[in-house]
Amino acid sequence: MNLKTTPLTGSVGAAVEGISLSEPLTSEVFELLREAFLRHCVLVFRDQHLAPAPQLAFARLWGEPVVPALLSKLQLGEYPELVQIRTMSKELVSTEAWHYDAPHTPVPPKVTMLSAQVVPAGGDTMWSNQYLAYERLTPVMQRMLQGLRVHFRAVRLARSQGVAASDAPSAVHPLVRTHPETGRKALYIGHPDNVMGIEGMTEAEGRPLLNFLYVHSTQPDNVYRHMWRVGDVVMWDNRCTMHYAVHDYGDQERVLNRVTLKGEAPA
Repeated sequence: MNLKTTPLTGSVGAAVEGISLSEPLTSEVFELLREAFLRHCVLVFRDQHLAPAPQLAFARLWGEPVVPALLSKLQLGEYPELVQIRTMSKELVSTEAWHYDAPHTPVPPKVTMLSAQVVPAGGDTMWSNQYLAYERLTPVMQRMLQGLRVHFRAVRLARSQGVAASDAPSAVHPLVRTHPETGRKALYIGHPDNVMGIEGMTEAEGRPLLNFLYVHSTQPDNVYRHMWRVGDVVMWDNRCTMHYAVHDYGDQERVLNRVTLKGEAPA
């Protein structure tokens, strides 16, 4: 294999060429991919056309597949570790906001991987680098954030699945988490719908800070925007990136096969 990795922006994302994810990978090639993944946070593989079985085989090289409870209705037949993301109305979609995957769970997934099966005109996905979001804060702000904890609740996802907001799962995690493999610090926040507040603070105290951090984290120079093609495989590090799925394609068909991998409790 003639593996080539090319940065997609100066802040996040890299394209990987010269590799077929349908074929077994040597340990040397996998280590090169792992290094690129930890450095760029998002990897894009074009023209892979992965069926469910090889997608799962590739995903298992990185960890153990898990399915968040609120997505269990989307599991794909004989491949229950894989969920299929299909077109839904814009009013119900939960992912058209900057978010981490499943921060409302005690142990959120560490990696998410999508394989594009059907692609509409539009339907891009964006990622933002939360390492840089933290590192661009002043030292005074960084010190102030240490030790703060955020209460997440899956309000938007629950609404999309017909679950009452009051029954949406929730969890509390550090506002600044340390990546277990790189040791770098990243902001751990989300859309105001899904972030109930900062532990120990009133709404009036915590909400302005959370709103500032949300806007600060998603500035255009900290974002990669992916225009999907059929056959694309994209994987991202859910411990240091937020993402946003743009719903600008009306009722056109859009089908992405998704695998998430068991992570670690944020610390």
